[in-house]
Amino acid sequence: MIPFAAPVRDLRFVLEELLDYGSLSLPGFEEASPDLVEAVLEEAAKLAGEVWAPLNASGDRQGCTRRDDGSVSVPDGFSEAYRAYAEGGWNGIGVSEALGGQGLPEVVASSVQEMLHGANMALGLCPMLTAGAIEALAHHGSDEQRAIYLPKLIEGSWTGTMNLTEPQAGSDLSKVRTRAVPQEDGSYRLFGQKIYITWGEHDAAENIIHLVLARKPDAPEGNRGISLFLVPKFLVDEDGSLGERNDVTCASIEHKLGIHGSPTCTLSFGENDGAIGYLVGEEGRGLNHMFTMMNEARHKVGIQGIGVAERACQHAFAYALDRTQGRSPRSGRSDCTISDHLDVRRMLLSMRARTDALRALALTCAAQLDLARHAADDAERAAAQARVDVLIPVVKAFSTDQAVEIASLGVQVHGGMGFIEETGAAQLLRDARIAPIYEGTNGIQALDLAGRKLQRDGGAALAGLIDEVEATAAALEASAEHIELGRSLAGGAADLRAAMALVLEAGADPDPERGADAVQAYATPLLSLAGHVLCAWQMGRAALKASAAMAEGREEPFYSAKRQSADYAIRQWLPVGRAQRAVIEAGMASLAAFDATAH
Repeated sequence: MIPFAAPVRDLRFVLEELLDYGSLSLPGFEEASPDLVEAVLEEAAKLAGEVWAPLNASGDRQGCTRRDDGSVSVPDGFSEAYRAYAEGGWNGIGVSEALGGQGLPEVVASSVQEMLHGANMALGLCPMLTAGAIEALAHHGSDEQRAIYLPKLIEGSWTGTMNLTEPQAGSDLSKVRTRAVPQEDGSYRLFGQKIYITWGEHDAAENIIHLVLARKPDAPEGNRGISLFLVPKFLVDEDGSLGERNDVTCASIEHKLGIHGSPTCTLSFGENDGAIGYLVGEEGRGLNHMFTMMNEARHKVGIQGIGVAERACQHAFAYALDRTQGRSPRSGRSDCTISDHLDVRRMLLSMRARTDALRALALTCAAQLDLARHAADDAERAAAQARVDVLIPVVKAFSTDQAVEIASLGVQVHGGMGFIEETGAAQLLRDARIAPIYEGTNGIQALDLAGRKLQRDGGAALAGLIDEVEATAAALEASAEHIELGRSLAGGAADLRAAMALVLEAGADPDPERGADAVQAYATPLLSLAGHVLCAWQMGRAALKASAAMAEGREEPFYSAKRQSADYAIRQWLPVGRAQRAVIEAGMASLAAFDATAH
């Protein structure tokens, strides 16, 4: 099995040079410094590479086990690896110091998350869901709930889950039927079943805090009747110690395509007297409160995909540089490694360029999150939040779709050995495949972008991002060595602007076939176009930074590789995305292709 080396230098390139450590200048981050960030990244890399990564393959082979009493054991070593993470303080890295965290910027927390997901995606899901629970309680929990539950969640001795899906209610949460019956003491008794609950039951932490969507018996139908409840696995006594086991049981664990080390559970609430829970936030605003957690999770799922893509790159490059086969097209030698064959080199460059681009876009989004939360100026915070709202569906959907393709290319580079489990390439593809599905399928992300975010502000936030793309294109064209990159990037920006105008026009049309139906049918091509253009924008910026560094004589091999990635991303990958404009234009003209019922 090929060891995993966390991409610290690549992360530093984005943080230091593309983002210019901008988050460190915001109020609240006065104690953070570039030296501190570098030290954090190095320590996280050790945890990822030395503790988490060696368990990735064994965890996949062993999987999780449900015992007769409903308890679940995770693969050997997972509990110890999680405790090493928690005891190192990593769970609170991005949580404010006022809440007991370390108060580092989101860009740093996201960088650490990428390393951990690249090392072991199945294990990384546990703290990812806990981070979302922390965010939801910090925003919507009562003072008492924050005092009781946040310290333990932040230190990592307790973990968190979110419970949305039910057998009859997949993405349509208005169909949720779990009941929350009020009690005289102000608590509730919950009765119902939730499915696909990630890390819903396990033995890696003392307690599990479930955040559950449910409705009171007298609640109205639909989304307005849904509230959010906190349901602990073990009840918590007044002194903070753990009490009796709550009426929450794991009915089964799923047998999945991938992420075998992550216990995905069906949870039953109230098989006996009812699971004791507590209302979080306002009654009837459960979906609103849960989306605080969901948005956190969606960004991190995009980061997760990038982590797996990075590991697939490392696997493929190591194998290609070692495997000898065929005659070299350049030297004519018959004992060359497959990395000498141009088609293999094309695949490797495609994997690397796309991973670099996705990372830059996801961390740019994280930097905007930092601005939205910490900028001193109200207008600056609002503008950053508007950009975040547009970027999160792109980061979640585009990164995870691309991660599947990158992992699939990794299998292809291995040839027949890629289809053999022992190489590890197949596991990465199997693991990556879930990410386009959960936390809102990628089709839902596209609908969110085209049907909600663009229509809400008339495309203003995305138009602002396109303005920045065009500015980078102009800078590239002004540089003699990057003229063609600039022209290609400018063309991509024009395509995205034109496609956005079509979607906005359709969204304003009262006729469903020309309006809402058209937006829904072509939301995914629009998101793909946006993803390609915004990623190419980041690689255009990378090319400019790399050229400047090389002109100063700094780290020529590293920066030369960045320029190669940028050249591929803009000249060979971006055109694939630009073709989506033609798809949208043709589709908007006629939706007949979607009338499958007529045949």
